[in-house]
Amino acid sequence: MEGRLLIFSAPSGSGKTTIVKDLLQRLAGLEFSVSACSRARREGETDGKDYYFLSAQEFRKKIEEGEFVEWEEVYPDQYYGTLKSELKRIWDKGHHVVFDVDVVGGLNLKKKFGHRALAIFIKAPSLEELEKRLRARSTDDESSIRKRIDKASYEMKYAPEFDRTIVNDNLETACEEAEKAVRDFLAT
Repeated sequence: MEGRLLIFSAPSGSGKTTIVKDLLQRLAGLEFSVSACSRARREGETDGKDYYFLSAQEFRKKIEEGEFVEWEEVYPDQYYGTLKSELKRIWDKGHHVVFDVDVVGGLNLKKKFGHRALAIFIKAPSLEELEKRLRARSTDDESSIRKRIDKASYEMKYAPEFDRTIVNDNLETACEEAEKAVRDFLAT
């Protein structure tokens, strides 16, 4: 059976990373796709586990060499993308690839892989709740929070383009909905 792609996208602070981590615990045969990025490493993050951390220059070189399945410049000189080698690594094990990517990256993957991909949009109950979650994380300064809220407002417009939208107003329920959607997709 050919490898499948499970794409989770959401505005920053919607809970997608928490839902993806839960899903990886619940279902065997899934493996997380480690994205490459050019942003600074946050405390506690590990290269090759959380992200492949590259400089903006290294990232641009890999783009020129065609090493990405998809990539995006999310903010000036802040790139995120999926290396072709990462998909090959996971599929060679016979596993399905799980993505935790931004909205544009998720849609690009869905367009590229079509029926092999399930694209799920995770949505916070409101922009106010999203802002509250971002502030509670204490990982961003005020300017970054404002940028993320503005971007989230824009990204919410893309939700209808995804195969499925899950509103994360109750984490346990959202995790159960994600598991059911993935099980149903992999059974087809």
